[in-house]
Amino acid sequence: MYIDIQNVTKRFESTQALDNVSLKIPDGELVALLGPSGCGKTTLLRIIAGLETPDTGEVRIGDGNAQNMEVRERRIGFVFQHYALFKHMTVRENIGFALRVQKRPKEEVNARVDELLTLIQLKGMASRYPSQLSGGQKQRVALARALAARPEVLLLDEPFGALDAQVRQDLRRWLRNLHNEMRITSVFVTHDQDEAFEVADRVAILNKGKVEQVGSPEEIFHHPANAFVMQFLGNVNIFHSRLDAGTSAKLEPPGTPKSPGGQEVFVRPHDLSLKKHREDPNAIEGRVTHIRTTGLSVRVSLALEGGSQLQIELPAEEFQKLSLEKGEVAFATPREVKVFGGNYSI
Repeated sequence: MYIDIQNVTKRFESTQALDNVSLKIPDGELVALLGPSGCGKTTLLRIIAGLETPDTGEVRIGDGNAQNMEVRERRIGFVFQHYALFKHMTVRENIGFALRVQKRPKEEVNARVDELLTLIQLKGMASRYPSQLSGGQKQRVALARALAARPEVLLLDEPFGALDAQVRQDLRRWLRNLHNEMRITSVFVTHDQDEAFEVADRVAILNKGKVEQVGSPEEIFHHPANAFVMQFLGNVNIFHSRLDAGTSAKLEPPGTPKSPGGQEVFVRPHDLSLKKHREDPNAIEGRVTHIRTTGLSVRVSLALEGGSQLQIELPAEEFQKLSLEKGEVAFATPREVKVFGGNYSI
């Protein structure tokens, strides 16, 4: 069951939530809608579900125009951030709710619920109530309830946002494995880059109601389409290029005013090398103000002339060889840079 979103626009009074959005989601693919708060990702999800109506454009689910379908005809399962479980129902009753509403035979309901309890690894908790479950267990029950009626599309709206970091990480892996097994067409809303990149087959980056880029996590991270995507996907240092005699370009440190004809140059912290002595005449000099070890890497902050900061990330082994301490002078050199202009990147 594929989803084809064509030129969808949606406005709420003076707010442009979606602006001519087009996106194709192939059958069996898990796509993450990723972007900052207010970018339109939840509005797009609700339009797919039929909970909102676009002002213009159309959504096709399979061979049918979704605008001509009732919500229940779309065969969609929806998982919300805050579980939305029925407090007075047991785990078993919550999962089987949609099937009972459809007046399915009792034997069919029980068999399907047993199947899903095994799938979400909560068979021994079927008689418990939501108040007796952890956050991660509640979200698995919510997902099982969405899957009970065998939907052809699964929509997830920040499903792990209310959970702590370790539980989120465990559920990400579980959801990815579940999707590999079931291959149900899924759309997943999140503002968490790590979550999107770990779970999704493809990621659509949204900003101010527009789709900035669509691609695999690897494509988007290594080949961002524009400056917004580059900056949104993690920490980045922004330099300015200075043209010397109109022929060669040199990098000016962050915080330096942009020179005529120059461009913004983006460098990720892990794409900077660091030395104790000036080995490159164009290296940027600074004083170490902060050192933080994060597992296999070390993050270093350099204070530059003028008051700006440069962020550098090095493998722990490489940093240890430097024998660099807080307060010492060091020299940074970019290994890889990106420059965006118009519709192209370098």
